[in-house]
Amino acid sequence: MKPACNVATLIERYFTERLVRQRNVSANTIASYRDTFRLLFTFAQAQLRKSPSVLALDELDVSFIGAFLTDLEAKRGASAKTRNLRLTAIRSFFRFVSFEEPAHSAMIQRVLAIPSKRHDKRQVHFLTRPEIEAILAAPNRMTWLGRRDHTLLLVAAQTGLRLSELIGLDQDDVHLGVGAHVRCVGKGRKERTTPLTTIARQALQAWLKEPVRKGATALFPAVHGGRLSADSVQALLAKHTRVASANCPSLKSKRVSPHVLRHSAAMELLQAGVDCSVIALWLGHESIETTQTYLHAHLALKETALAKLKPYERGKPTRFQPSDRLLAFLEAL
Repeated sequence: MKPACNVATLIERYFTERLVRQRNVSANTIASYRDTFRLLFTFAQAQLRKSPSVLALDELDVSFIGAFLTDLEAKRGASAKTRNLRLTAIRSFFRFVSFEEPAHSAMIQRVLAIPSKRHDKRQVHFLTRPEIEAILAAPNRMTWLGRRDHTLLLVAAQTGLRLSELIGLDQDDVHLGVGAHVRCVGKGRKERTTPLTTIARQALQAWLKEPVRKGATALFPAVHGGRLSADSVQALLAKHTRVASANCPSLKSKRVSPHVLRHSAAMELLQAGVDCSVIALWLGHESIETTQTYLHAHLALKETALAKLKPYERGKPTRFQPSDRLLAFLEAL
């Protein structure tokens, strides 16, 4: 009989030894995995009537994990994509446990075999040049906040930085000499530099001359000198989008977020004829396949390609007649 194995001890070792000490994962990964196990143990407390600190590993079997994933979608309204992200964290933990507790390998392998759920891949949304210009014109640049918001949105729309990368920028990350660029640390702790246009460079030159707020080091600080939160950037973008929609009605039907600005920067590069491999490096994508989603969203490129094709000659239309009863059955499905 296998000895009972305490989950709490394994979880503590998983976060402190595997994730932090051995893999040195980012704070964002730690937070995401932490939230997954918070949800899992809350579910366990409700279903098993046991405190998470006394759970045994055998209680987290494949049927229990499956029930948890189903509950995420049915009761919490999680999308298939979110469900898969939670499953990724659970798999990572069980891979760690497979080395720590080999006596439980059969149960662990069944959990690791739980498949990800397929889901529809939504087409990326992006803004046109007039819509971007309307948003950039919305902040009142007679005020400090307006100048900060204008510069922040301009840098976001031109560089395509992720929101976490944007709010993580420090003043020292900006180089405005020859080959002006900003330097950031993106996903996977990968450092990259992104060039700046002349307009963005000039805007940042003016912005860096502003008086420093309470010793702030962040490139775009909050009023009291601290770093802006993700919610703060979402809120200021929504505010300026509402103002801009008065002069650009097409914005009223669009959901504008910082990530949409990132998509818009990618589409601007694509429209300028920049190769997908270069755009992948620009955006910090792990794989060029991620960048190719912009090709699917770019209708103008598809129409240009279609115009180059030689049209088929129109023949007499005929109705397909299956030659076999089984084929007829399959055709009718």
